[in-house]
Amino acid sequence: MNWTLAARAEKMNPSVIREILKVTEKPGIISFAGGLPSPKTFPVAEFRAACEKVLTEDGPASLQYAASEGYGPLREMVAAGLPWKVSPSQVLITTGSQQGLDLIAKILIDQGSRILVETPTYLGALQAFTPMEPRAVAVASDDEGLRADDFQAKAGQGAERARFAYLLPNFQNPTGRTMSEARRAAVVAVAQETGVPLVEDNPYGDLWFDQPPPAPLTARNREGGVYLGSFSKVLAPGLRLGFMVAPPGLYPKLLQAKQAADLHSPSFNQRMVAQVMQDGFLGRHVPTIRALYKSQRDHMLAALEREMPEGVQWNKPVGGMFLWVRLPQGVDAVALLPRAVERNVAFVPGAAFYADTPETHTMRLSFVTASHSQIDTGIAALAQTIREAIAALDTQRQAAPVQL
Repeated sequence: MNWTLAARAEKMNPSVIREILKVTEKPGIISFAGGLPSPKTFPVAEFRAACEKVLTEDGPASLQYAASEGYGPLREMVAAGLPWKVSPSQVLITTGSQQGLDLIAKILIDQGSRILVETPTYLGALQAFTPMEPRAVAVASDDEGLRADDFQAKAGQGAERARFAYLLPNFQNPTGRTMSEARRAAVVAVAQETGVPLVEDNPYGDLWFDQPPPAPLTARNREGGVYLGSFSKVLAPGLRLGFMVAPPGLYPKLLQAKQAADLHSPSFNQRMVAQVMQDGFLGRHVPTIRALYKSQRDHMLAALEREMPEGVQWNKPVGGMFLWVRLPQGVDAVALLPRAVERNVAFVPGAAFYADTPETHTMRLSFVTASHSQIDTGIAALAQTIREAIAALDTQRQAAPVQL
């Protein structure tokens, strides 16, 4: 049988991260690669009790088809927990926040549409957008995120106006950077001036270490923003539950796209999450995640400082799950990965996170799932791999003929 693929299917590519995760299944591998929450943070006992209660008190409804918008009490909890006034009617429960990106792509992108993304940006968003065949334009970014001046320059006008700009202001995946208050104000001002909507992805916003991040972009740009959140990082990713907050004019089309995709997110899972979240559970639970992740971050920063050769640079994220490493120019992280795996350590090369010209001398490290001893061992092995790559590059440069 010869299957004829749609043109959009040809645009689909496997997740680099998911492919690397297969490598990490090798026994003995220390993985800094996956964006996986620590299983130590999963509230298993609370979900066990919630499962029993939901099945006992609401069993038939929890196992039945349900409204596409989502479970009413859960939507009310989401709306009440946001730092600006939101009606529950604006909340759409999704099958993970990744589905939210897919729905946005379906209703906002035509073939050839311009969309704006950070440099670098979340790989999963690029995967969701690419099948709709947009022109993804990378906007210059720095340690505070999207640069407002380049955003203004690339926003476009009329038919060439960008359909939206996609941003992760808090503890960004992959870099771990956070957008400052001043930068948020500047970006929103450009969005309102140019008429370019903002798609704000915030799966990590509750995972701050010392102080919460500034107010969301959407709180300042309610009619011109869509906000995505997730239960994966504060409860459990296996539930596959997230949410969107959309302005009333856009919500109906997102809902229609949701209905066509999966009818609704799992009724049972939604009721369990609502049950667990009762009585302020997240207010007690999330601080324990923050404390664990801060300890992991501090330990990795200390290991990097101790082990890494001269010329390697990294940032200090103030929340989230990732930090960003820059190698000396000429050291290719993609070529480095198999050599690191030979030493039983894995990471994600940074090149996959760029919409256009990749910076091949970058890598993402996740610090939340490895133990302190694994961090020590893994960073030492990674540093030795990098040291050898630098030495090989120096030898190659010395052997190159002199251009007269």
